[in-house]
Amino acid sequence: MDAIRFFPMGEDALIMEFGDSINLETNQRILSWKKAIEAADLLGVMDIVPAYTTLTIFYYSGSISSCPYETLKSSILQLNPILSTAQEVKKLKDIPVCYEEPYALDLQFVAKSNGISEQEVIRIHTSKYYPVYFLGFSPGFPFLGGMDTKIAVPRRTTPRAKIPAGSVGIAGRQTGIYPITSPGGWQIIGRTPYQLFNQDHHPPTLLQPGDSIRFIAISNEEFQALEGKTCLFT
Repeated sequence: MDAIRFFPMGEDALIMEFGDSINLETNQRILSWKKAIEAADLLGVMDIVPAYTTLTIFYYSGSISSCPYETLKSSILQLNPILSTAQEVKKLKDIPVCYEEPYALDLQFVAKSNGISEQEVIRIHTSKYYPVYFLGFSPGFPFLGGMDTKIAVPRRTTPRAKIPAGSVGIAGRQTGIYPITSPGGWQIIGRTPYQLFNQDHHPPTLLQPGDSIRFIAISNEEFQALEGKTCLFT
């Protein structure tokens, strides 16, 4: 297990680096430390942001001491996080996806690039649960782990100016869902009718780091029936 490295990011942030391997074990360590820091309610801490191999703690330096970085680092090192896998039941969420036209803009490209059929791409993409490593890029965008390399493809050389909310894409060895309409360069293979981001709800994002999701293939007719009527926020 890699040792944790600490270093400052500007005057108001501290980064914890957990090695350079992107995997589930690293993600579990990061989320365990995030939970421990949140529970400790450390003075000055304003936000805690996980990523693939790092955890960034943003703080208000004026409320800590004359040496805020060292003080916060010392406080964090006194914590004793417990790996989440030993104490929590993960939230498993099924996400319906229509892999048909007009939503599957790049499904044919993904299939041809990997020398398999479009149905095989769908079968592989829907065959497992994907852990949510972190949210980023745009509000509620889930970066997922564990995608099969048999359906990996590079990003588009020219990003699209507008990708509809709910679009499911692949970029390299990653798969994810666009929660809001935005520009983007991922290869789009389908779309979900589920709303992943709603600023009027708390929390505003459907998915959270530590969740696991599975894609469920649905027909165009099922998509139309669910669109605008499905809300998983509670």
